[in-house]
Amino acid sequence: MRRLPLLLAALLTLSLLGTPASAAPAPDVPLRVLSFNIHTGIGSDAALDLERTASVIRDSRADVVGLEEVDVHWAARSDFRDQARDLARQLHMRVFFAPIYDLPPLTEGAPRRRYGVAVLSRHPIVATENHPLTRLSTQDPNPVPAPAPGFAEAVVLVRGVPVHVYATHLDYRADPAVRELQVADTLRILAADRPGARQVLLGDFNAGPGAPELAPLWTRLADAWTSAEPGLTYPADVPAKRIDYVTVSPGVRVRNAAVLDTLASDHRPVVADLLVRR
Repeated sequence: MRRLPLLLAALLTLSLLGTPASAAPAPDVPLRVLSFNIHTGIGSDAALDLERTASVIRDSRADVVGLEEVDVHWAARSDFRDQARDLARQLHMRVFFAPIYDLPPLTEGAPRRRYGVAVLSRHPIVATENHPLTRLSTQDPNPVPAPAPGFAEAVVLVRGVPVHVYATHLDYRADPAVRELQVADTLRILAADRPGARQVLLGDFNAGPGAPELAPLWTRLADAWTSAEPGLTYPADVPAKRIDYVTVSPGVRVRNAAVLDTLASDHRPVVADLLVRR
């Protein structure tokens, strides 16, 4: 669904109408976010250890997390576990999983095999949608660019402030053509939110911040990484590229950002402390 439930929208309107004109502005709302490509729980040591993944997220103290490369009953590589629910359970967080692929099981009676992205949140999730992006399927031997799901949107209610949190995974190929289409899709989806919506886009963009195909994103969103340090995230053991991001819309201010040193995945996660304007 695209919009907040009507009751919530009415309550927000009433709260605004009930604020005296002379009252001091309400303080900005703090929010810590994490962007993490978890590589289906497989670390740089090639070991599957979803509990280690959960420990990284827990130690980050993030309120909201965007995850990429999440398996749900997908394959033996992840023991056919529902990684989205397992992480949510271990971390006592809410979860929205947005599959990119949703395939029949390998054996009759087993759950469907799904792979995609997810949003974890300590705050209530009041609306969700799995948006399509233009993709080249990795499951088709002769893929052509076509719309496919797997761009997660979760509206998170942070101390009464709705924040639209997106998790995405852009195309990995050296040719930027599909990423260019995905960036255009992303901007169209972001523009469909109500004017002034607080937006946070988390994800693995598979391109550096100076890549030409990402340039349109920076007309609407700000990169949370402002340090003079390179902030490299991939590969995790000897990082050489910055391809994992926290990005924010106007109305969301970045206090600081850091790359976490961990080998729990082939990517290093990015954590950022934000202030959301009421």
